[in-house]
Amino acid sequence: QGQFVESGGGLVQPGGSLRLSCAAPGSAFRFVTMAWYRQAPGKQRELVADITGISTTNYAESVKGRFTISRDNAKNMVYLQMNSLKPEDTAVYYCNFRAVVRSMWGQGTQVTVSS
Repeated sequence: QGQFVESGGGLVQPGGSLRLSCAAPGSAFRFVTMAWYRQAPGKQRELVADITGISTTNYAESVKGRFTISRDNAKNMVYLQMNSLKPEDTAVYYCNFRAVVRSMWGQGTQVTVSS
């Protein structure tokens, strides 16, 4: 089954931007709604954004207007463009199916927003 592989995180100043990438194992994902999640220290993992197989998107209120989720079905990739980053966006970011498959959680990618 494999696991998702996230990349692109790092340390960025408030107001900065990052682009996260997620590689999905296999090709079946192209018809399935994908999502980005994040988990901040001491908090539960939360949904950030999701995207259907035909690229209809949905965002958490806290990131609406700043983050953009996209996908490339030919490459089995999902992306998260994050602009106007805030310290409260600091978290480990993960991707998974919208209907989470727990065994497929990857290591995530750390995003730290700090001056």
